[in-house]
Amino acid sequence: MKKIAILLLCLLLLASCGKASPVYTPPERGFLTLPLQIPPLPEPPEPPEPLPYVNPLTGEGCAEDIAQRRPYAVMLNNLKKALPQAGVAEADILYEVCAEGGITRMLGVFQSVDGVGNIGTVRSARDYYISLAAGHDALFLHAGGSPKAYEVIKSWGIAAFDCVNGPYEGTLYWRDKERRRNAGMEHSVLTSGETISALMPTYRARLEHKEGYVYPMSFAEDAAPENGQDANTVTVTFSTYKTGVFTYDAEAGMYRVEEYGQPYVDANTGEQVLVKNVLVLYTDKSIIAGDEAGRLKVRTTGTGKGWFACGGKAVEIKWSKKDVYAPLTYTTTDGKELVFGVGPSYVNLVGAKDPVEFN
Repeated sequence: MKKIAILLLCLLLLASCGKASPVYTPPERGFLTLPLQIPPLPEPPEPPEPLPYVNPLTGEGCAEDIAQRRPYAVMLNNLKKALPQAGVAEADILYEVCAEGGITRMLGVFQSVDGVGNIGTVRSARDYYISLAAGHDALFLHAGGSPKAYEVIKSWGIAAFDCVNGPYEGTLYWRDKERRRNAGMEHSVLTSGETISALMPTYRARLEHKEGYVYPMSFAEDAAPENGQDANTVTVTFSTYKTGVFTYDAEAGMYRVEEYGQPYVDANTGEQVLVKNVLVLYTDKSIIAGDEAGRLKVRTTGTGKGWFACGGKAVEIKWSKKDVYAPLTYTTTDGKELVFGVGPSYVNLVGAKDPVEFN
């Protein structure tokens, strides 16, 4: 019996060895599967709608039709002690010409003064600045003037608004207290775009050009002269007192204006003045015989040579102005119409022997 029991036990052990051991199978993990969604790429921004009108002095678009408005031409101070000047960054065209004693003054031309802020300080007129203003059919703002300036204002029929010998101080113009205290009475006269816009319609002055008037300037986004010489820096020496420097900023596509070794800054913003086009016009200038103040005679009519710089390049040009009422016109040396870059311009009128350098 004992042998039989042992045999049965062996058989049972053999039977159990023939079966596979159970394998542990972990439970399936439950993963939440979502459909793959790639967010759509953002739509490129719509290009801005082109403005319907164009500023005839800069080629820039504008919301209102201002082309038939008479622009404002303002005589501006430029003495060291009178800086910074206000509103100069908003001028469409800045003209700079010597006055007497080596100093210069500016004539700022504004097709519109809307939103300009303060403008000035306003200074006295000379006849050649008035000729430049008349070429724009502009309303002329000044504070005093030379005997010759008053003579031509009357004989040429200029719409002039004088702070010194006119009824406009305290209304169209005021004197800034801080400038009066620090720089002097003659360097304190200001006006503003808002004041001009509010008061000019109340004066007896024609506010629009006569029918058919056109200011002859053409513009292009890229007006850098082909085959022009390098003009990354333009240096214009008016006198031992005043040198203007224009340095091309490729990122901005504009020239940064400097004078007296410092950036030329607008008092309204504290920022450096930028211009798209720089012109140098050679002309005749001389001291008026017998003038005790050493005032100058500067030719603004007829023809002459000059330079045009835009986009870091410069070429020689020709200028002409057939009479005091006619606008300045510009051509290349082969007689083709000069094309300006879209933006403000700075026009330097110098003598034939005044140094001008391009680098």
